[in-house]
Amino acid sequence: MSVTPVALPRPLSVGRALVYLLLSATAWGTAGAAAALLFGRSGLGPVALTFWRSVGGVAVLLVAARLAPGRPGRLRPPRPARLLVNGLGLTLFQVAYFEAVHGTGLAVATVVTLGAAPVLVALGARLLLREQLGAAGVPAVAGAVVGLALLVLGGAGGGGLRAGGVAWAVASAAGYAAVTLYGRRLGAGAEPFASTFYSFLVCAVLMLPFALLEGLWPSPVGLGRTLGLLLYIAAVPTALAYGLYFAGVAVVRATTASVIALIEPVSAALIAVLLLGEQLSAVELTGIGVLLAAVAALALAETRAAVRRS
Repeated sequence: MSVTPVALPRPLSVGRALVYLLLSATAWGTAGAAAALLFGRSGLGPVALTFWRSVGGVAVLLVAARLAPGRPGRLRPPRPARLLVNGLGLTLFQVAYFEAVHGTGLAVATVVTLGAAPVLVALGARLLLREQLGAAGVPAVAGAVVGLALLVLGGAGGGGLRAGGVAWAVASAAGYAAVTLYGRRLGAGAEPFASTFYSFLVCAVLMLPFALLEGLWPSPVGLGRTLGLLLYIAAVPTALAYGLYFAGVAVVRATTASVIALIEPVSAALIAVLLLGEQLSAVELTGIGVLLAAVAALALAETRAAVRRS
């Protein structure tokens, strides 16, 4: 079946790759708000939502491939290793996070997952890819984790720390780390459109039997609203965001990509303030400032490294 893939500039510059990663993380931050509006009203659980998100993402990418101008080509399946790593890693990242939220609460699950991810990526990049953090790397990663903890825990209410939920959160971080490290290992030769398409196709296939057990179909009450939110989740924080992510992660250092992804809770917090009328505490505002400073430091270091290499 012939399709026209989304054309991305190649080779991708470091500056553009950083912008892609920032945009993808910002889009991911909107997914939580959309999911919160769905849970409890649509009749969908986290596994079913993951399934429909994946199916919708595949459908949106297929339509975009047919409509977008660009060079003709095919959606050629990636090599089996790439298909398995990206598909399984993406599935683990999403489902384990939802299970962590269910097991230990949103605040703790977010802190453990997004806090552990850059640490796992930094260790993996050092051991597997021989990437050096550099002078700005260690304090930036540490600052990102501290800023995230301040942002999320600063607004957290009660809730306990439960081992099962924490274990799921670490598993989610491991799934994210696997996709990030493998994308960096492949480098700019990987096709981000095909990577996104087939990763979510694998996720949908894996999730279908579990979604059937949980309850696959949404409630007929408010079905139009549910379908609208599902379409948004499929198009923006899924098809668009992961396409940009796979393109960006192939160019910049894996640790930098993982820290930039921490913009996700910042965008979620800003959405809560601007659209939902919530207030940010002084601790949360401090966390946002520390996290943004860490992201800016790593982005600057990445750009300087690219200039030295050129």
